[in-house]
Amino acid sequence: MFVQLRRMTVAKGHADQVIERFSKPGIIEQQEGFVDIKIMQKKQGRGEEEVIVMITWESETHWKQWEKSDVHIAGHKANRGKSKPDYMLNMELGMYEVKAVKKAAGKAEISE
Repeated sequence: MFVQLRRMTVAKGHADQVIERFSKPGIIEQQEGFVDIKIMQKKQGRGEEEVIVMITWESETHWKQWEKSDVHIAGHKANRGKSKPDYMLNMELGMYEVKAVKKAAGKAEISE
């Protein structure tokens, strides 16, 4: 399995906008090898807010197919030249290969 992780820091009061954007139905859910998207908001009392979006693929190959697909590229071209929202303070992007998953029953699965 392969995971793309986006860690976004946004101005206070704007996490819901980011969550809504990534929660909407889209074409990614129809792509071969797509597993799921997890959207998480960090629990904090004040100040900046943090949202993490974790997109899981069956393999790095499936993710690369998505990245190179016409629909993915068209989506990025449509946003080219647009400035990021003022409330978006920082975004970090990371790619991870899943090495093990521990299930509730206590069994570990090794990804190859």
